[in-house]
Amino acid sequence: MHKLNKNLNADEFEQYYFLKEELKDFCRSEGLKVSGSKQDLENRIIHYLKTGEKLREPAVKKVSSNSHSTIVLDSKLGENFKCSEDKREFFENEIGKTFKFKVKFQKWLKANPDKTYRDAIDAYFEIQNSKEKTKIDKQFQYNQYIRDFFRDNNGRSLDEAIKCWKYKKSLKGHNRYESTDLEALL
Repeated sequence: MHKLNKNLNADEFEQYYFLKEELKDFCRSEGLKVSGSKQDLENRIIHYLKTGEKLREPAVKKVSSNSHSTIVLDSKLGENFKCSEDKREFFENEIGKTFKFKVKFQKWLKANPDKTYRDAIDAYFEIQNSKEKTKIDKQFQYNQYIRDFFRDNNGRSLDEAIKCWKYKKSLKGHNRYESTDLEALL
């Protein structure tokens, strides 16, 4: 396993897989901002390793929590849709307690600001009933690896998949599943 430290160059950093918590620990130790997604943290670290400087990030305007308006079926989703508690509560009341803000639905919400909440509910059920696999974004390499492992290894256990993943992420290079990763089980 490669240790994340400020002596790594950016290209080398990109050759290894680091957990989000490891990225946050590094940012804390170097005085970098620790909030945001895993991709945000990686971008911040890459900039720091290349330049030795903190990434200048635009200030984010905070919206007062008192600005929530009542959501009704014909309300527009609006620009910059955020999956907040009031919206979760609305969808749970309309759809049921099984409602979840899954990735595909979140992407639909953000891509359709002119649609209504009624449209969103229809889209939610369409997405739920779709047999199409969700594309896993880059920052979720573990999930993609496990999915690919089981696609090629019917009958293997999750423990075996995790053991292969741990082996793979300790190597330099990409973290995509390959059948040669099974050597970790020998």
